Amino acid sequence: MFSFILCLALIVCGYFTYAKVVDNAFAPDDRETPAVAINDGVDFVVLPQWKLFLVQLLNIAGLGPIFGAMQGALWGPVVFLWITFGTIFAGGVHDYFAGMLSERNNGASISEVTGTYLGGTMKNVMRVFSVILLVMVGTVFAVGPAGLLVKLLTEKGVSGPFASTTVWLAIILCYYFIATFISIDAIIGKIYPIFGFCLIGMAVGVAIGLPIHGYAIPELFANFRNMHPAGTPIWSFMFITVACGAISGFHATQSPLMARCLKSERQGRFVFYGAMAAEGCIAMVWAAAGCAIYEKTGGLSTGLQEILAGGQSVAIYDVCVKTMGSVGVILAMLGVIACPITSGDTAFRSARLTLADWMKLDQETWQNRLKLCVPVLGVGAFLGFGNTLGFLSYQVIWRYFSWSNQTLAMIVLWAGASYLAMEKKNYWIGAVPATFMSAVTATYFVMAPECLGLIPFFKNNYAVAYPVGIIFAVCMLVLFKSKVKKMA
Repeated sequence: MFSFILCLALIVCGYFTYAKVVDNAFAPDDRETPAVAINDGVDFVVLPQWKLFLVQLLNIAGLGPIFGAMQGALWGPVVFLWITFGTIFAGGVHDYFAGMLSERNNGASISEVTGTYLGGTMKNVMRVFSVILLVMVGTVFAVGPAGLLVKLLTEKGVSGPFASTTVWLAIILCYYFIATFISIDAIIGKIYPIFGFCLIGMAVGVAIGLPIHGYAIPELFANFRNMHPAGTPIWSFMFITVACGAISGFHATQSPLMARCLKSERQGRFVFYGAMAAEGCIAMVWAAAGCAIYEKTGGLSTGLQEILAGGQSVAIYDVCVKTMGSVGVILAMLGVIACPITSGDTAFRSARLTLADWMKLDQETWQNRLKLCVPVLGVGAFLGFGNTLGFLSYQVIWRYFSWSNQTLAMIVLWAGASYLAMEKKNYWIGAVPATFMSAVTATYFVMAPECLGLIPFFKNNYAVAYPVGIIFAVCMLVLFKSKVKKMA
């Protein structure tokens, strides 16, 4: 329990200390924000700070800090370290610069922002990369809740059209179309703060319920080893698996949504770094639950592996029931259904805005929004119904998300470091985590089964993957330093 409380305290202290260092390096001022200067009543709308924080938290989180953290708990309490230091020194920095650099560039999408600081080639790469990632996330967050709703209704004896995954998928996609099309304050700004409170409430309930129901959170210093039942190595698989609770490139695609709604630049630390710190705390709670509740066999997390094999939603439901009883059932239902949907629609909205920035297509008129909403949601519908009807695998849609997500995070960190270098500020704030994530993503790409690991020679070949990761990270740092030297 001590390790868990200490890590939570470090994340909170990180917000009040290191976040100030990051904020001071960026130096927010009193210039007019895009929400005030542009204010189109659709995407550029001034929102109160508390609402900005809750919407940002829900946009970047969904079920990410729950699913990822519980998967990360398979490695044991060692995951606490990644969530803690990843949140403070990588995720918080990443989200802050993703939001604030967008704000400084008239609320531009992250692809345009990275192009500004890393060049035209990277801009085009990020445009394609971001749209594909966003549509993929939106699709998965439509198919998942639809399937879960059918499962719950079937268990309650419901039959007919509402016991069909296809029907619920159609309903969710129709909602996505509406939420993507209309003003951000019409639905997202009004309803999402409620679900933000639910997400926080789930974490608080689990944290309180663990000791009350006699579940002891194992100490990190007594279990400082790899406890994964499959023997999957910590480096770099754990760093890819636990994304939203430590650092996630998906956040960079969401932060510009709130960057377009800031009344003042000085709100950035609370909205962007603060939401990431809150997400880190949520991830810590769920990782602790995964480590505490389930049986260990031979020092390995076999009980957690077994419950996760039944589906991540099943695992969440099980934790809520065991820690909160009947109240947990209600929160679990809200969480596993509403939270993915609230991340899915903002993913499609971000895809629309990324394409709009790319094509220089003004989004104030409904006709222009329609031009982008139809094809974006059309692709999502094709992928979603393709999975439901059996001619396209859900696993194929999702296979490359984890790696591509962290690769995007790496690129955004390098963009943040480049901005600081241009401004003659302390660029190591961005360069150090960017170098670290360069090593993580390169190592994973070489040996992961869905990447080069498809080739037997590379699969889990640490002798090749680890040196490649180090060399790639060093090369990226050298290239960056060369760029900094030219700026001098």
